[in-house]
Amino acid sequence: MGSVRVLRAINGSSLVWNPKLRNPTVCARAFSSKMSPPSKAVVYDQHGSPDQVARVLDFPPVEIRDKDVCVKMLAAPINPSDINRIEGWNVSPFRFADFVSTLCVYPVRHPVPAVGGYEGVGEVQSVGSAVTGLTPGDWVIPSPPSFGTWQTYIVKEENVWHKINKNVPIEYAATVTVNPLTALRMLEDFVDLNSGDAVVQNGATSIVGQCIIQLAQIRGLRSINIIRDRTDAEDVREKLKKLGADEVFTESQLEIKNVKGLLGALPEPVLGFNCVGGNSASLVLKFLRQSGTMVTYGGMSKKPIAVSTSSFIFKDLALRGFWLQKWMSSDKAKECQIMIDYLLGLVREEKLKYELELVSFENFPVALDKALGKQGSHPKQVLKF
Repeated sequence: MGSVRVLRAINGSSLVWNPKLRNPTVCARAFSSKMSPPSKAVVYDQHGSPDQVARVLDFPPVEIRDKDVCVKMLAAPINPSDINRIEGWNVSPFRFADFVSTLCVYPVRHPVPAVGGYEGVGEVQSVGSAVTGLTPGDWVIPSPPSFGTWQTYIVKEENVWHKINKNVPIEYAATVTVNPLTALRMLEDFVDLNSGDAVVQNGATSIVGQCIIQLAQIRGLRSINIIRDRTDAEDVREKLKKLGADEVFTESQLEIKNVKGLLGALPEPVLGFNCVGGNSASLVLKFLRQSGTMVTYGGMSKKPIAVSTSSFIFKDLALRGFWLQKWMSSDKAKECQIMIDYLLGLVREEKLKYELELVSFENFPVALDKALGKQGSHPKQVLKF
């Protein structure tokens, strides 16, 4: 077909993509009488910098088959991992908070053209005749998350969607399945933690870091948190302590031989979390007790982790990695949904919170620039449809 390609990510249907045309056209096939509304979507037809390759396009209605659910999207975040997927192999050095890779390269190169976005929340617009578990007006999220959430309407089969309680802010419902779930799984999957144990982490200001602080406190765990040197370090320290952090140190404060002397009455951490790499990862390792474990889930500094021989021989430290997408691909759909309900329950009880900024979908370029760091430091951008 030359430059004309088939795009299957939009609304779950097959569309013909012709770069010379403003809009794709629907592949010829027999339609039922039930159709979705027209949709707008953020599409990229090649990998590269998102502000150069992503654009908003109009798409025609698509068929709603017997087992399909048409969902009107309410909100979807711009995650670092969403940016990484669009960039393909060209991952920038300061955006890789969601995934682990020793080379800081996104490990999955998705076919293009594609619709951006990986998680979000929507409201059921209409259902096919064979759908029994969902009705119009229900709030749903794709669980496990699925590609293509940066669009106004999505049509996919009922089994893709998980119904949630509507009594939560849409920005939290839209962001629960990546960062909070990562924090929860890392606290549960690597070390048997008991009340009174301590954990240590870098990247404490990230949403994963904020969630680790709060989830640790709920479990009776103590948290030691490392932040980068910054002019507003004192304000950041106070914010994290209000969330439940026991100690917050800047990297420069830890450039001493005996960091454990800073712990006071706190126990040596048994578990550490690293999303930065480089020297910041070494600081996490300094805190760990004998036979402690450090879990790496990102590499924002794009620098390798250096570990001394003595850390292995005399301290018997363990280095592990975590990638949420791989965990979700291991037949964890039901377990994932149970944890999502638990996390959203904590949100309703005001026991779990983190910084977000809602931005109208019409202002997608502005939200993208903020997510790319072009306008300084901003909370995670959440598109509101």
